[in-house]
Amino acid sequence: MEVRSKPLRLCIACGTQRSKKEMIRIVKSKDSVIGLDPTGRAAGRGAYICKDTNCIQKAEKNKALDRSFKMKVQKETYLKLTEEMKELSE
Repeated sequence: MEVRSKPLRLCIACGTQRSKKEMIRIVKSKDSVIGLDPTGRAAGRGAYICKDTNCIQKAEKNKALDRSFKMKVQKETYLKLTEEMKELSE
């Protein structure tokens, strides 16, 4: 029987490579709405980030989401993502 490898993803903020289960997906829908995707299956363009609010702050500082989604991401979006991340970790 063949052993399957676990899919690895790269954090857009800190560059750490981890398994897909250890990361959280940020998705941009077709109407350019950005939010967390805890299931990892929502339709749209996705980017992965560590399950840590510090990485969201690093992504904002480095404009990592701007590059990943090829659009200007507002400060309010980063605040919303931080709040969603805190709710998931509770």
